[in-house]
Amino acid sequence: MSILRVTFAACCAALSTLAVAQSAASGAPPLWELGGVALGVSQSAYPGADQQVNRALALPYFIYRGDVLRADRETAGIRALKTENFELDVGFAGAFGAGSETIEARQGMRKLGTLVELGPRLKWDLGAVPAGGRLSAEFPARAVLDLSDKAAHRGWSFEPKLTYSRRSDSGWRYSASISAIVADTRLAQTFYEVRSSEATTLRPAYTAQSGLVSWRLGTAFSRNLGSDWNLFGFARLDTVAGAANESSPLVRRSSGATVGLGVAYTWMRSDRAAFD
Repeated sequence: MSILRVTFAACCAALSTLAVAQSAASGAPPLWELGGVALGVSQSAYPGADQQVNRALALPYFIYRGDVLRADRETAGIRALKTENFELDVGFAGAFGAGSETIEARQGMRKLGTLVELGPRLKWDLGAVPAGGRLSAEFPARAVLDLSDKAAHRGWSFEPKLTYSRRSDSGWRYSASISAIVADTRLAQTFYEVRSSEATTLRPAYTAQSGLVSWRLGTAFSRNLGSDWNLFGFARLDTVAGAANESSPLVRRSSGATVGLGVAYTWMRSDRAAFD
C-alpha cells in the first residue's frame, strides 16, 4: 500500500472522529479551523488481506463549514441540499481498501494505485434515541479514481451506513456504526481478480464479480484536553464472510481490523460561528 493511501485514509478517519466530537459539543462550531493531527494507525491492507499496514503520522488539517463549500467529516466538496433532516453533498473521500507491493498475496500482480472516491452522498438525521444519543444514516455512491494513472476510473462503490453517537456527562464523545460496502464489477476486478498471466500454483486465476465487498463495524471516541487539544481514537472491523468475492485467492482472512489513536491541536479558528 502506498504511504499516500494509508495517510489519506487515516486522515479521513481522524477528521471524522473529530467531527463527532464537534457536532456533539454545545454551541455552534467555528466556521473554519486549522490545526494538526498526530496519530498511530494499523489497518488491514484491504478487505480480506492477511497483513497489516502500520504508520505513525503527523498531518495538518483544515475544516471549513460553509453553507455550500465543505471540508468536514469524511468528505470535502459541495453541499447541494440541506434541510432539517436531510443533507446532500458531492465530494472526495478516501477509498475503501488498500494494496501494496509488500503484500505477499499480490506479489507479481499489477499495482493498486493511489485511489480516491468522488460522488454524491445523502445523509439522513434520524433524530434522538434513548440514552441521550442520536441516530443517522448515510448513503454514498462514489466513483473510484486512480490518481497514479491519470485519474483512471476503477469502478463504483456504494456504502450505506447507520451511525449512533452520544456525549456523556463526563465529556467523552462516542459513536458506533455499521455499514456494507458494495462494488460494481470493475472495482471488484481491481481488488480481487487474478488474471491468467498473474496466476501461480498458489494463486489460481479468478474472475471477480460485482456485489458485497465486506461488512464493516466501527467505533470512535474523543475528549477535549483543554480548549485547543483533543484526544481521539477509532477502531473498525471488516469481514468478507458472505461477500461476492470471498472465494478469491487474494482473500486470505475473513476478517481484519483497523485501529488508531491520536491527538489533535487547533492552531487557529474563526471568530465567526458556522450556522449549520
